[in-house]
Amino acid sequence: MKFLDQAKIYVKAGDGGNGLASFRREKFVEFGGPNGGDGGSGGSVILKAVNGLNTLIDFRYAQHFKATNGEKGGSTNKTGHGGNDLYLRVPLGTQVYAEDKKTLIYDFTKENEEFVLAKGGSGGAGNTKFKSSTNRAPRKFTKGKEGEEICVWLELKIIADVGLIGFPNAGKSSFLSISTRARPKIANYPFTTLNPNLGVLQIDDKEIVLADIPGLIEGAHKGVGLGDQFLKHIERCKSLLHIIDINEEDLITNYKIIREELRQYSEQLLKKREIVVFNKIDLLEEKEKNEKLKKFKTFFKKKFFEISILNKQNINSVLRAL
Repeated sequence: MKFLDQAKIYVKAGDGGNGLASFRREKFVEFGGPNGGDGGSGGSVILKAVNGLNTLIDFRYAQHFKATNGEKGGSTNKTGHGGNDLYLRVPLGTQVYAEDKKTLIYDFTKENEEFVLAKGGSGGAGNTKFKSSTNRAPRKFTKGKEGEEICVWLELKIIADVGLIGFPNAGKSSFLSISTRARPKIANYPFTTLNPNLGVLQIDDKEIVLADIPGLIEGAHKGVGLGDQFLKHIERCKSLLHIIDINEEDLITNYKIIREELRQYSEQLLKKREIVVFNKIDLLEEKEKNEKLKKFKTFFKKKFFEISILNKQNINSVLRAL
């Protein structure tokens, strides 16, 4: 399934049906009173958040949506049928913005949550409604009101327990593939991951959702590389798993660059819990590895992990920490 995290759509609710002006016509009843019914209400356009969707790809090829109109009123005081509501399914984590892309209209954070994006027009009144003691045979009726119409942007921010961050080619996709059933594209070159990937981790009777965020580079918050289009997905993650290639020349600088990109995008990202992991320890001699990690430990006072995804070394320790 292709990934799409932004889409512009136009929706139009159904118009209300017109009321009817009619009169009772029966044998031996010379002056039958008014019996025109009311028009039915138009259908509304409703967004509904569902689990199991993680892309807005359905809105790439269909951007215009319209609910059905209400039917006009009938004789013998029959109310017209109301229009059917139109439900549009969106992934959990979808935000609805006005056409200016700045004004937040709604934010879906719960499964099966619903939001009426465009309300259907009310039906018009039939002439029966206008009968009075002074006007026994009104011919007046009203037309149904038009349904609301609106143009909005849908923006998806993936909801996950843990977001995998780090430079391109640090091993994030590989980690996701060995710890979950997700099968992201993996190759030995930067920017293999072009879209966020989700996987469910199960260990010790516990279950959490991991999100593999495409690699960040210096200047990502300004749109450099794959840019800030994926930094927004980190906002929804409860915790972060920061994977660093231990073969990088300066581990401290490597770590600081990613943290600075998070800070530049949003100070809130720095408040998330973080686990730091050094990958590819199988490619270094023990002495060189220890020297690098000792230097990093003087800067980073918290606990960190050293793993080899290739050899599946220390993986379960990280999974339990997560």
